[in-house]
Amino acid sequence: MSAPSFTREETEAGRKLFAAEWRFLSAASSFDSLPAMNGIEIAFAGRSNVGKSSLINALTNRNGLARTSHTPGRTQELIFFGSTGLLTLVDMPGYGYAAAPKAKIAAWTGLIHGYLRGRTNLARVYVLVDARHGLKPADDEVFGVLDEAAVSYEIVLTKADKVKPAELAGRIADTAAAIRRRPAAFPEVIATSAHTGAGLPDLRAAIVRLLAEKR
Repeated sequence: MSAPSFTREETEAGRKLFAAEWRFLSAASSFDSLPAMNGIEIAFAGRSNVGKSSLINALTNRNGLARTSHTPGRTQELIFFGSTGLLTLVDMPGYGYAAAPKAKIAAWTGLIHGYLRGRTNLARVYVLVDARHGLKPADDEVFGVLDEAAVSYEIVLTKADKVKPAELAGRIADTAAAIRRRPAAFPEVIATSAHTGAGLPDLRAAIVRLLAEKR
């Protein structure tokens, strides 16, 4: 599978979009505490410790915007970030952390499901997958929820710098094949590294293209 192709204009627009001053807006621990819908939202989901916060920080060029932690399951709320525009980024609680108490897992699951089904301004969920490990059963469960909720989602491989090029190419192809028949899945896979910056221009350009489609 070939890598996503973006125009020079889309790449430059993506750079400008994320060069803006991004800031924390709010945090929601329950469906009732979600902020009012405004503009377009994109969310970032993934297994615990997949690197969601690190990617958001790298994407926005803000090292301390999203909290990073080596402790799985630390993000227990939906965290909202915004800039001067009408785009909002949402950091979702990590999933697949089996050691968390069952009551906590149930609360996270209810919050995520309610958010996905009730957020009409949610344009896409970027599901992050560790490039070293590929898809896991917990990812398939989330794909099923997104398909059922008819929420568009795209796979973003993280930590691509820790995988050899040939292995990474195979991981991209395998991931694309695994989601090919899923109704809400976007067909292209973007490989990124928050450490080296690889793939970030493509992800920014993909978001710019999505915003253009939603206007």
